[in-house]
Amino acid sequence: MLHARIAARAFNTPLLVEPSKAMAFLSGLGPRILGRQVELADGVDAEDGAPSLTARAGILAGNLTERLQQHGNAPYPIVDGIAVIEISGVLIHRGSWIGQSSGQTSYEGIAAQIEAAASDPAVRGIALEIDSFGGEVAGVFDLADRIRAIRGSKPVWAFVAEHAFSAGYALASQADRILLPRTGAVGSIGVVVIHADLSGQLDEDGVRVTLIHSGMHKVDGNPYEPLPENVRNEIQREIDVLRFLFSETVAAGRAGRLSQEATLATEAATYRGTDAVIAGLADEVIDLTRGFARFRESLSVPSPTARLPHAAHTKPMEVAMNAHRDTAEETPETTNTEDTAMESTAESSDALDDAGGVQEEDPAPVAAAAPLPAPAAAQPSNLAELSVQLREAAAEIAEIAAQAGRLGITIDAAKALRDGTAPEALRKLVLQRAAAAADARDIVAAPPSPVLPKSLESPIVAAAKKAASAGSRG
Repeated sequence: MLHARIAARAFNTPLLVEPSKAMAFLSGLGPRILGRQVELADGVDAEDGAPSLTARAGILAGNLTERLQQHGNAPYPIVDGIAVIEISGVLIHRGSWIGQSSGQTSYEGIAAQIEAAASDPAVRGIALEIDSFGGEVAGVFDLADRIRAIRGSKPVWAFVAEHAFSAGYALASQADRILLPRTGAVGSIGVVVIHADLSGQLDEDGVRVTLIHSGMHKVDGNPYEPLPENVRNEIQREIDVLRFLFSETVAAGRAGRLSQEATLATEAATYRGTDAVIAGLADEVIDLTRGFARFRESLSVPSPTARLPHAAHTKPMEVAMNAHRDTAEETPETTNTEDTAMESTAESSDALDDAGGVQEEDPAPVAAAAPLPAPAAAQPSNLAELSVQLREAAAEIAEIAAQAGRLGITIDAAKALRDGTAPEALRKLVLQRAAAAADARDIVAAPPSPVLPKSLESPIVAAAKKAASAGSRG
């Protein structure tokens, strides 16, 4: 083989890469790597970039953070306190450069940048700008874990600049939020191994390669003979295990929005635009410039506290409205509609006291949905508060539906999301149904008992009648 180092990275090694991109790679660079035209097994025939930066990174001896503290010159732009880290091209392991080089980005370089950003006091948040069809398995899951850990101290948003496939999506899935444009695409949660069989071409050229080896599996998957069935089965077993690890990593990053079972059920499909949001692989379809502005605004306000809390022995409607009261305290301009809803909640809670306490269980997590319209009864004081309310609306609706179910009130959360029903309107509907149910229990009409004696006339009324009768006679 020519260009042996490139060939070693491309062939007989598991790759997290979108298959069409792998085919394009083979068609374009295959002849240069292998020294001859590439013919794919299914019969389908199959540039230098910017120079690397001087900063370098390593797995064990990387010291980018210390160098930045001493000399400055961060290897990423900082916009309004947000470090923008680019993840583009082919993603590879053991690349010691920072940033992109020759169409490739190294996991070590990305790790060095996010670690430096996490330690930089000038950085309040991290934006991952991703446009990648994927890359190598080696190194990607460790980097994914580091991104997920860092978002505990600083928010991390992923901005899909058209593609986040395979290894690119493994990294995107670890962000707090994933935003993509209408034409953006994500997914391809699977693994592929490419094997080159050169035996036919070598026979035509009159070349015979003899591999002298010690160890039965030493030359498994070599390109000079057809792939044996047992070797193929072993490779299949290996990539199945890696796919399970891939789905497990995605589910950890998208906790509450995408389960491991749902991840595996995608069968490595790709999703574009709103389909990605519906499938739970992304959070919002938006122009990335507006999305970045929204990220900046979210950093200027405190974290929202409007989620419905989970308690073990609490009246569901009372718990639901506690969060509403917290929001009202943060927003001085409380409307009459909000006041009425809170009064109705207190009445519903009293009715629940008569019926006994209700056991509260944590509602099942739901996939994130597209933002809903702002409720008409609660106008935010600024755009940042509106952004917070929109992000929480879908989760609120699901939790309200779960709380209502425990009261025996059926709410179709999926329909509410499709119709764009505001959480406040849904909460008001639940309150009305709870109040109606309480009234039905409290108002009892019954005829007079045929068994019990009729009640005697009041002594006061009898005395008054007697006095009146005596006066008329006198």
